[in-house]
Amino acid sequence: MQADDGVGQTSTSNRAGGEGPRKARAMKLEDLFGFVRIAEPQVSPDGTQVIYQATRFSDPGKNAKATQLWSISTPGQAVAGVPAAEFVAGNASPSRRVTQSGKADTHPRFSPDGKKILFESNRDGSSQIYILDASQLGEARKVTSISTGAGTGIWSPDGSKIAFVSTVRPEWSQLPFSESDAKNRTSDDEAASSPVKAKTFTKLFYRHWDSYTEDKRQHIFVINADGSECIDVTPGDRDAYPTSTTFSAGDDFCFTPDGKRLIVTAVPAKGESWTTGYDLCRIDLSKPSMEWESLTGANPAADCTPKFSPNGKRLAYRSQSKPGYEADKWNLMVVDCNADGSWTGKPSAWTQSLDRSVSDFVWLDDQTIAFTAEENGAVAMYRVGAEAKPSRLELDFGDQRAGQITALHTAGGKVVVSRAVMNRPAELYVGSARSLGVMKKITTENDSLANDLELVRPESVRVDVEGGTTMQMWILKPPAFDGSKKWPVVYLIHGGPQGAWEDGWSFRWNPQLWAAQGYVVVLPNPRGSTGFGQQFCDEISGDWGGKCYRDLLAGLSYVKKLPYVDDSRIASAGASFGGYMQDWFAVNEIAKEFRCLITHCSVYNFESMWGTTDELWFDEYEHGGLPWEIPGKYREFSPHTLAGNLGKYKTPMLVIHNDLDFRCPIGQGHELFQALQRQGVPSRFVNFPDEGHWVSKAANSMHWHREVFGWLTKYCPPGAK
Repeated sequence: MQADDGVGQTSTSNRAGGEGPRKARAMKLEDLFGFVRIAEPQVSPDGTQVIYQATRFSDPGKNAKATQLWSISTPGQAVAGVPAAEFVAGNASPSRRVTQSGKADTHPRFSPDGKKILFESNRDGSSQIYILDASQLGEARKVTSISTGAGTGIWSPDGSKIAFVSTVRPEWSQLPFSESDAKNRTSDDEAASSPVKAKTFTKLFYRHWDSYTEDKRQHIFVINADGSECIDVTPGDRDAYPTSTTFSAGDDFCFTPDGKRLIVTAVPAKGESWTTGYDLCRIDLSKPSMEWESLTGANPAADCTPKFSPNGKRLAYRSQSKPGYEADKWNLMVVDCNADGSWTGKPSAWTQSLDRSVSDFVWLDDQTIAFTAEENGAVAMYRVGAEAKPSRLELDFGDQRAGQITALHTAGGKVVVSRAVMNRPAELYVGSARSLGVMKKITTENDSLANDLELVRPESVRVDVEGGTTMQMWILKPPAFDGSKKWPVVYLIHGGPQGAWEDGWSFRWNPQLWAAQGYVVVLPNPRGSTGFGQQFCDEISGDWGGKCYRDLLAGLSYVKKLPYVDDSRIASAGASFGGYMQDWFAVNEIAKEFRCLITHCSVYNFESMWGTTDELWFDEYEHGGLPWEIPGKYREFSPHTLAGNLGKYKTPMLVIHNDLDFRCPIGQGHELFQALQRQGVPSRFVNFPDEGHWVSKAANSMHWHREVFGWLTKYCPPGAK
């Protein structure tokens, strides 16, 4: 990655596509749905092919889209017998469409011998597991027909069995599969047809993110690859798969090398909504039991994502050390083991010396692991072994930038990653597992559209903040930028709060699209941001309106002094924690600096937030206890305690909040909007009754963007003066 003061300064053209006389246009909202959304790349066991899923929108206004599987040869491989109609125009090597259901075909996995491809699909209604022949790529064969649906399938080492996840009622999970499945089906059918829609809860969680889970549990099932003999191998009243994506990184369970057991990431047996003690548990497939053998029970914090080395003699997994703290550093742990998954030694932390948190990881060979980690507003890749400290890999993507790596897989001596930057959506790159230097771009799904657009390369700056440190910020100038003129600014605050703005691409909050409206877009990474060391991340806990807030004020002061900024036209926006910060801005004197504010699914009242949110561990760790134990901490930085200042500063505010947001529940938006309206503050409440924490449906997303950009235009007009 380039030095902070050099990003964006090395090219004489603003265009992503390089030099050339052709005039590119600014990005439009419709373009956001014109890009192909690539995910889940997998290398074949012989290293010759990569299979991936690609989502295309046919009519975003009607939420019409399809996700299909595609295959492409790795560099140097011949492609024979590919029909010309199935080429993807412009690809260095032609891609071949693998599935054509027109629905959602996802999560592909090659069989151990590479002859078959397992995937999940909703082509017949509910999600089920399918298999197709990798060489002929003909009609897929349906493997599961479970009433509660099947997903996240993986192969056993010999390819004879498949393990998958399904959400079932635990009270019937010890019955034979045919009986338990019939009872689940009957119960669901009766609930769907009954005029009474009452729900009954007996414990937490009873809802999560955007749906009611009631008392159902995520169990692991194992079925023969021919579709026979399906068994619930994790019966009982416990989830055998992460209910929170915080504790998930790819496939969160695996077969042992002998194929006779599973290692699963189990949710805490008790207090799962307020504790983070996820355990690795070993499951004997020959005698499923409600008592699971814990491998990591001595650690009260989270352990997840088990992966065996190629020779099966070592197990690697991610681990945290602070109970209740979801943003604690993830270490990479490795332990020697037998073929049945039993441990023969004690785990050791291979990344203890690195002040970065491990994200995705893969075994390169029996001695070495490659992993990704957030670093300085991007994602870096590292290599580590038992006898060596982690070393950063200088991957060459052809543009001197680290970018954002969101997928990592290796097989057959090849490594494939999905990599994006802020001015290019994700494409796939392949490199050698031995050298991991030059990464060859193998897909060009988005090149045609991207080359038509003026997608601006971001600049990275550092701002001095308190504590003798600096805050990194991205600055994205609008298309056709003229530095001799004055431009308005949108100051975007990221969520989390333990998150970061990265040099990557987003289909939800896309800085390029905001800049294309005629704004300088500024994306600060203040205290609490990830990828800048664990201390920097930790310093937000219990201090949301403190150092982080003052970091943001320092960033704003820096921006106002830029010669091309119109400091009379500055707006701010954010979601989740970023929405909280909009609410905090609105009740503090800094509100006078902004022409308008936009708050999406925010936290407005810490006290009512605790009483209505789903994951209690987050609030309790951030504030240091329960609200009746330390009421002062819940009120210290809660915007609702200063609600009278909304009317004092009267900064126009757009409030967006959704009915199915169980993380930052709808009441937060109601409380804020009522306080704004009661004091005569110009405000508007946009509510999506069918969305959760994010706005995911395409038609809703288009409406969301029009509301947001309309609010900005009304109070903070775009364009240079």
